[in-house]
Formats: sequence, C-alpha cells, structure tokens
Amino acid sequence: MNPITILLADDQTIIRDGLRALLETNADIRVVAEAKNGMEAYEQTKIHQPQVVLMDIRMPQMGGVEATRLIKRDFPETAVLVLTTYDDDESILGAIANGASGYLLKDISGAKLAEAIRDTVCGSVILPGNIAAKITKHIGTQGKPEMSLSDFSPREQDIIRLLIQGKSNQEIARTLFLTVGTVKNYISQIYGKAGITDRANAILHFKRMGF
Repeated sequence: MNPITILLADDQTIIRDGLRALLETNADIRVVAEAKNGMEAYEQTKIHQPQVVLMDIRMPQMGGVEATRLIKRDFPETAVLVLTTYDDDESILGAIANGASGYLLKDISGAKLAEAIRDTVCGSVILPGNIAAKITKHIGTQGKPEMSLSDFSPREQDIIRLLIQGKSNQEIARTLFLTVGTVKNYISQIYGKAGITDRANAILHFKRMGF
C-alpha cells in the first residue's frame, strides 16, 4: 500500500522539522511538502496533491482558516487536519465550517497524531472531547434547521446516526452490512438533501437537527 502523503503547514521551521521527523518514523506516512503560511499551503497542495494537510491556524500572510477554505474549494479530495495551539471558539468553528476534517492541539502525542491522520484518510472526523464540547456549546445557541427526520429514509437515518458517532465509511458499511460504495452513495444523497458538502459540517448540521 502506498504511504499517506502529507503537507505540513506551519510558520515555525522547528515545528515543521519536528513533525516531519516524528511522522516519518511511520512507514505508512510520507511528508511530501511544507509551507510556512496559508498561501504556500494552497500552492503546495496544487503542486503535490497531498492526501492530508496538517494545518496551523495562525500564520503570516494567510491563516489556516482561509487556507482551509481555498484548499477544500479547489481540492476537495485533500483532507485538512488542523494542528495548532489555539482552541478558541472562533478558530475551531471557522476551520470546521470551512471543511476541516478535524481539529487537534499540539500537545497530542506522536502516536495519536499518526492515528488521527490514518483515521482522517478513512473518512473519520477528528474532534477530541474538549474541542467537540466547544462545538456542541455553539450548536446549542443556534436555531434548529427547518428539515426534520422525516425528510430522510430509515436507512439514511441509520447512516446519519453513525456519521455523528464519527464512524468511517468502512465502519458504517460493516455495521449496516452494506458495501462501502453503497454507503458512499447514501452519504452523497444525504449531503444533497441537506445542502452540505463535507463530513464535519454534516455532523454539526445533524446534531442541530436533534439526531
């Protein structure tokens, strides 16, 4: 199996060097490019088409939230996994709203970071408990969407509930005794009905609906 390709976006050289050394101890992970700001992250994504961008939030010229928006707009197959020291609500919600697949803090261990990268490639949304709690608090202040459970078939509701639990497509398929292709088709239908294009925002949306 080919290694997972990674782009490191962080304005501190020592952080990028440390992450590269740490990640490349894993045979299934390969760093293919680095960037010291959001604009470079976007340009390097265009060149290298990495599977995952590890994105810092606060960088010069262009920050991680805007870079995430541009990357997900133009390269939707590339996952963005935020890795930062900042856990303020604005940064978290901005990153997730713009398509980030997860939000991690830099106090994470190397082993857990590698695991999070693998899970991201499998389609999981990576939100540690403290980050998820902040998002849930924000959801609680919003009005519920106009859609209701009845807008979705029983099978779609089953899949939505598993999505909210953070299950990957493969895990959903095993749980419901479906093929991965069938699960992907259902998820596309669900996204179309809800007007959503990515997994993280789907989870936020359906939690607001009361799933």
